[in-house]
Amino acid sequence: MPENTDRLTHLDDAGRAHIVDVTEKAVSAREAVAESCVRMQGSTLAAITDNTLPKGDVMAVARIAGIQAAKKCAELIPLCHPLPLTSVRVDLTPDAELPGVRIEATCKVTGQTGVEMEALTAASVAALTLYDMCKAIDRGMSIERTRLISKVGGASGEWHREHHD
Repeated sequence: MPENTDRLTHLDDAGRAHIVDVTEKAVSAREAVAESCVRMQGSTLAAITDNTLPKGDVMAVARIAGIQAAKKCAELIPLCHPLPLTSVRVDLTPDAELPGVRIEATCKVTGQTGVEMEALTAASVAALTLYDMCKAIDRGMSIERTRLISKVGGASGEWHREHHD
């Protein structure tokens, strides 16, 4: 049965914010995939892929930052449930056509609520970390297309972005 989407579930009948009560929801396997892109100068991308930046392996640090961010999502987003994540994967792929780096974060949990926010947080913080580590040579970078790609599990079932480029 799909969830009621006619009202915001984080507000009670009086309009006060609260964490949604998931006590009665069934435990199920859930997964979410999110992405973000960091657009940059070609020379910046070359420095990343050649691993010649003074701060070291930018992609490894961004990957770890994304994983840590997913684990801390409930501390960052006020009404998120703390979740016992069973898997967090953050993949960073250089893309010469952007030019830049594409980031994809996948989070999994067996629980009573979804992991969309954890995946989005992982992709966002990985992108921010990449920016932070490269800003000395390219302040014109932009973080783009941070968005949910898919989610699986729970009462609302599956959702996949139609146009994923």
